[in-house]
Amino acid sequence: MQPDGPFHPGELAAQTLAGVASRGAGIRNFMPDQHRIFFGQLPWVFASVPDSGGWPLATVLAGAPGFVESQTPTTLSIAALPSKDDPAFEAFRRDSPIGLLGLELETRRRNRANGRIETVGTDGFTVAVAQSFGNCAKYIQVRNRVQDGNELAASATELTSLDAQARSLIAGADTLFIASVAAPGSEPGGVDISHRGGRPGFVRIDGDTLTIPDFAGNNYFNTFGNLLQEPRAALLFVDFQTGTLLQLQGEAEILWQGPELARLDGAERLWRFHVRRGWRRAHALPLRWSAPEFAPTTLQTGLWAAAA
Repeated sequence: MQPDGPFHPGELAAQTLAGVASRGAGIRNFMPDQHRIFFGQLPWVFASVPDSGGWPLATVLAGAPGFVESQTPTTLSIAALPSKDDPAFEAFRRDSPIGLLGLELETRRRNRANGRIETVGTDGFTVAVAQSFGNCAKYIQVRNRVQDGNELAASATELTSLDAQARSLIAGADTLFIASVAAPGSEPGGVDISHRGGRPGFVRIDGDTLTIPDFAGNNYFNTFGNLLQEPRAALLFVDFQTGTLLQLQGEAEILWQGPELARLDGAERLWRFHVRRGWRRAHALPLRWSAPEFAPTTLQTGLWAAAA
């Protein structure tokens, strides 16, 4: 029996394990006008799609503000597609589930829109929106646009494990994006992409395993609800100064309790990501951003180096 509400069984189970309950009052089956306007003013949008084998992929699309348009409360038109060397390129196909995240770094604002790809053309695609909701501003670092980069994007470098460049990018990251997918038959299900933030060093690197704290959030547990049923996931790291993107696929596991939690200020849970494959795409993103102004909530969180 499927739940009567915006959450699928995995999300409800994750809320139970965390000892919280949410009615999901902010989750709608349409976009309110403020969300429609918000997406239209962005220079980028983050996306999660499943590949042909069902693995989630995380990517980012960029364009002049207005490249994302909402003609009705349940549709989005996006005048951009991944480049052919983006591992997500082939996954943008008609009727594929998709998760979208709009993020405005200047105002620390973010909104989500999940649904299905309706059409794919030569210059973009349209999405039928099934869920729309906002997220709080916690752990989003303020950044401002600076002049776009003019470097040529390098061909994608495929990775079977984390190399020195990948480790360096992750070690200095204060932001990442995680893509996840609900298990088949979990209604309302679909795919999701979510933001995570912390001080540089909040991601611990042990070989090809990343350990990431889960700080207090909106109690929806969209990502963890997916991971409980389907551990396959994807990460996206952005070098905001160079436009280099690091896209990873792997399996995630959640640590709901244990002694490690006490070592990191603010961590309510931990999750590990075991890297299976990846792609580094130098200068793939044309947008460039200033150094971060850390959110007050971010400054209250701990670092693995201090915990050690």
